[in-house]
Amino acid sequence: MKAVTWQGKRDVRVESVPDPRIQEPTDAIVRVTTTGICGSDLHLYETLGSFIDPGDVLGHEPMGIVEEVGAEVTHIKPGDRVVVPFNISCGHCFMCDLGLQSQCETTQVRSQGKGAALLGYTKLYGQVDGGQAEFLRVPQAHYGPIPVPAGPPDERFVYLSDVVPTSWQAVKYADIPDGGSVAVFGLGPIGQMSCRVAQHLGAGQVIGVDLVAERLAMAERRGVTTVDLRNTSDVARAIRDLTGGRGPDSVIDAVGMEAHGSPFGKLAQQLTTMLPKAVAAKLTERAGIDRLSALFAAISTVRRGGTISLSGVYGGMVDPLPMMELFDKQIQLRMGQANVRRWVDDVLPLVTGDGDPLGTEDFATHTLPLTEAPHGYDIFQKKQDGAIKVLLRP
Repeated sequence: MKAVTWQGKRDVRVESVPDPRIQEPTDAIVRVTTTGICGSDLHLYETLGSFIDPGDVLGHEPMGIVEEVGAEVTHIKPGDRVVVPFNISCGHCFMCDLGLQSQCETTQVRSQGKGAALLGYTKLYGQVDGGQAEFLRVPQAHYGPIPVPAGPPDERFVYLSDVVPTSWQAVKYADIPDGGSVAVFGLGPIGQMSCRVAQHLGAGQVIGVDLVAERLAMAERRGVTTVDLRNTSDVARAIRDLTGGRGPDSVIDAVGMEAHGSPFGKLAQQLTTMLPKAVAAKLTERAGIDRLSALFAAISTVRRGGTISLSGVYGGMVDPLPMMELFDKQIQLRMGQANVRRWVDDVLPLVTGDGDPLGTEDFATHTLPLTEAPHGYDIFQKKQDGAIKVLLRP
C-alpha cells in the first residue's frame, strides 16, 4: 500500500509499505478514505525527529471503511464506516473508566513514562503506524472506532478523530461561565474549532488571537472578535480593553511549542534537530525547547480567578513558569491530550444531525490526494496558500 512516511526533518515521502494485517483479536483493518494533517504532525516534521525513525508511517486523524475485524471486535463489521480516534485505548481499565482514555493503562507507553499509545506518533507514544495511508491497522478496535452513517461527506465526520473532541475538551476545561468570555490564542485548526465550540456552548464573547491573515479572517466569518498580533504590542492589554478592563473569564492556549515570535526558543528547537538522536532526545525532554510566549500571554491575559485551558502541545521541562503570578491571580490551569471517546456522545449529534453547527463541511482549506502529502505538509508548516486545515484522500 501507499503511505506517508517520515524520512527526516521536513522530509516526508509517499512510499510503498507492507499492507497491515490483523495481529491481535482486538484489531481491525480500515481502508482509509480521508485523513488529516494535524498541527501535531508538524512537530514531527520540524522538531521531534529524535523520537522517530525513517520509514515510520505518520498520521492520526483517519476515517474509512472497515475491511476486516479480529475475533473480539463485535461493535463494528466489514463494510461499516468509522472514524478512528487518535488515542489507542481499551475502554475498560481504571483510567478509561474515569474518562481519561488518553491515560489508558492497557496501552500506556511505560518504557517512555508516557500515557496511552497514539496512532502515528513516535516512540514516545508506542511507534504505532499511522493513518496517512491507504489502509490502517487499528489496535483496541473493540472500543476505539466510532461508527458513523453513510451518506454525508467525510468532511462532516473526519474531525471526530481529533479536532472536534480536542476542541470540545479545551472548552470544557476552560470552564467558561454561561454568557462569559474566552480568549483563544492560536487560530489553527484547534483554535478555530475551539471558538466554534465555545460559541455553541454559550460563551457570550469569543476573542481569537493570531497573526496570520487567513486565520483571522476565518474566525471573523464565524462571528469571533479578533486581535491581530501584527498590530498589537500588548496583547493582554488589548484583550482587557475588550473585556471591561478585567480580562476574559477563560483563556484557551491552542498554540503550544510552535508559537510565533520567539526567536531564541525557535533557535533552541532547530539546534536539537542537528544533534545526535540520543543527545537530542534528552535535550528535547529536559532542556526547555518550548517557546512559552503564548502561555505567558495567557497567564497575563486571563482575569483573576479565571481558568486557562492548554490544548497546545508542550514538550520541554526547563522553561520557568511565573509561579508567583499564577498563585497571586488564583488561576486554574487544566491541560492534557484529548480523551476522544469521553466526548463522543456529546459531539456525535452535532455532526450526524441536521445542519452543521460547527461548520465541519467547509472547515478544510485544502483537500489533496495522498500522493501530494509532501506538498500539504510544506504549505501547512509555512502557512502558505491560505492553508489552515489539510485533508488527504488515499
